[in-house]
Amino acid sequence: MNDSGPTRLVLLRFLERVQLRDLDRTRRWIASEERLAAQQHRGIEARPAPPDWLLEQGLNGHSPPVYVHVGDCWNKGKNSKGIDQEQARRALAEGVRACSHCRPDTALRMLD
Repeated sequence: MNDSGPTRLVLLRFLERVQLRDLDRTRRWIASEERLAAQQHRGIEARPAPPDWLLEQGLNGHSPPVYVHVGDCWNKGKNSKGIDQEQARRALAEGVRACSHCRPDTALRMLD
């Protein structure tokens, strides 16, 4: 029995094939991540700008409005809809409360 197993060269060729396969897989993962990042970037760019002003409705569709917010207020409720500046002024003048966090009354210069 003179079989001493695979030669060093055979083992190195095997290692090379394994590493190439791993490199191909890694490159596919990178390409997939790059496609995902590009899609996310396009989605962010295509997103419409937030409205300048928001009117927060009550808990149901029939409740009167409860707050006026600046468009990017962090404290806006889920039942908020975009309104224009004139509608925001009118709502504040009619007694809808201004959000105490974003202060739309200050931004609209409608302080008492």
